[in-house]
Amino acid sequence: MAKRVHQPREDAEFDFILRMSEVPVLAYFTGTWPKAIEPCRAMDDVVAGIAAEYTGRLTAVRTDITRCPAATQRYGITTAASYVLVKGGEAVAHGTGPLTSAELRELLDSHL
Repeated sequence: MAKRVHQPREDAEFDFILRMSEVPVLAYFTGTWPKAIEPCRAMDDVVAGIAAEYTGRLTAVRTDITRCPAATQRYGITTAASYVLVKGGEAVAHGTGPLTSAELRELLDSHL
C-alpha cells in the first residue's frame, strides 16, 4: 500500500483525518472476510495509483469496516469494497464494487 493512502485504526483516527484534510477525502471501505478480500485488493491498487496521481488535490483513506464501525454506519456502507468522496465535510459521491482507474478518475473529476 502506498504511503499516500492513510489507514486509520479506529473511528477517532478516521475523523481526525477528515477534519485535518484541506482537500476532499476519498474513503474506501474494505473488509477481511473471504468474499471481500478480492474486490478490496483490486481497489487497493487502483486507489494507490489515484492517490499518487491526485497528490495535493485528494486525501485517500483505506477504511476497514470492522475497525471503523461508526464511519461505516455514518456513510451507509453495507458492503466492501465501497467508497465515499467527502468534500467540505459532506459526502458528495458513493459507490460500491471495484472500479477501474478510469472509472474512479471520471467520478473524481466530476466532483473535485
